Amino acid sequence: MMAVKDTKAYALWVAFVLCLVCSVLVTGAAIALRPVQQSAKLDDKRKNILRVVNMYEPGINLDEAFKKITPKIVDLSTGQLSDAVDPAKYDQYAAAKDPAQGGQVIPGDDDIAKIKYMPRYVTVYYIYNEDGSPKTVILPISGYGLWSTLYGFLAVEADGNTVVGINFYQHAETPGLGGEVDNQKWKALWPGKKIYDDKGQVALHLVKGGVNPDSPEATHQVDALAGASLTSNGVSNLVHYWLSDAGFKSFLEQLGQQHAAAASATPTT
Repeated sequence: MMAVKDTKAYALWVAFVLCLVCSVLVTGAAIALRPVQQSAKLDDKRKNILRVVNMYEPGINLDEAFKKITPKIVDLSTGQLSDAVDPAKYDQYAAAKDPAQGGQVIPGDDDIAKIKYMPRYVTVYYIYNEDGSPKTVILPISGYGLWSTLYGFLAVEADGNTVVGINFYQHAETPGLGGEVDNQKWKALWPGKKIYDDKGQVALHLVKGGVNPDSPEATHQVDALAGASLTSNGVSNLVHYWLSDAGFKSFLEQLGQQHAAAASATPTT
């Protein structure tokens, strides 16, 4: 007579119990580790925000360093600061796909950055001077390169027109080619570049073959990535989109006007 433990039903029952126990353990581990993962994700984001303004060093106390940075919400429909959402809890990339949160589908012909969706509210990061006036604003940017969507930050001076730095923290571009967006030498070409021309149009872009320093347009140009034309085009497109009327242009214009007004009101000695 066949023992109970040798039956197919028993084998299936054992397999079911093992699967159930394993699934419970995996689920429990995922739930237990979620706060750790979220904390690590937040720390990585803060590191990259600090990197774009050269405030990050290995071993730095992130909590202390971030006391110098103030997150705020910009309403892209008006270019003004808003308290409609909490910057500490807001996820602009999730909100971009949610019409209830003001997210919109970008018409195909307008979507030069190939991001498909645009949020109404965006988190930016202020750095202030000792007198309380804005010094630098860090803007989130994203757009498609050759193989992937590049996510990064662009830091701009309080004049709303001068680049402080750029940093991409997530992408899957080809190492040694499009992946050179991570190269410190290339990123060092950005500070001091001007975003808008005399007519207020976005003029900042990458130039294939290198920038001619004697050209009057050099102030708006950055060397393209060698051997990575499509990634370079993607960077130009995403910069143009996010700094245009569809993105931060209105906000940066108002920031620049406030900066100019404050400067003119400051007594000279």
